[in-house]
Amino acid sequence: MENEPEQPNLKPSGSSDPLKKATEKTTSFVQFSGIAFQMLGTIGLGVWAGMKLDAWQQNRRPIWTIALSLTAIGASLYLFIRQLTKR
Repeated sequence: MENEPEQPNLKPSGSSDPLKKATEKTTSFVQFSGIAFQMLGTIGLGVWAGMKLDAWQQNRRPIWTIALSLTAIGASLYLFIRQLTKR
C-alpha cells in the first residue's frame, strides 16, 4: 500500500470533460432562448398597446402601433446587447 505505484492519468491532458461541454451548451441554449422570448414579449406588448391606443383614439392611420412597435424593437435590441455584454 505504501509502495504502490501511482495510477497513470487516464485522461489525455488536452481534452475536456464531455459532460461539462454538454452542460455548457445546454446552459447557453437556455439563456439565448430566454432572451428570444423576452424580445418576443417586449415587441408583442408594444404592438398590442399601440393597437389598443389606435382603437381608443379611433385613428385612421396606425400611428401608435407603428411608434410603439418601433420603440419596443429598439428596447428589446438594447436589452439583448446589454445581456450579451454582461457575459
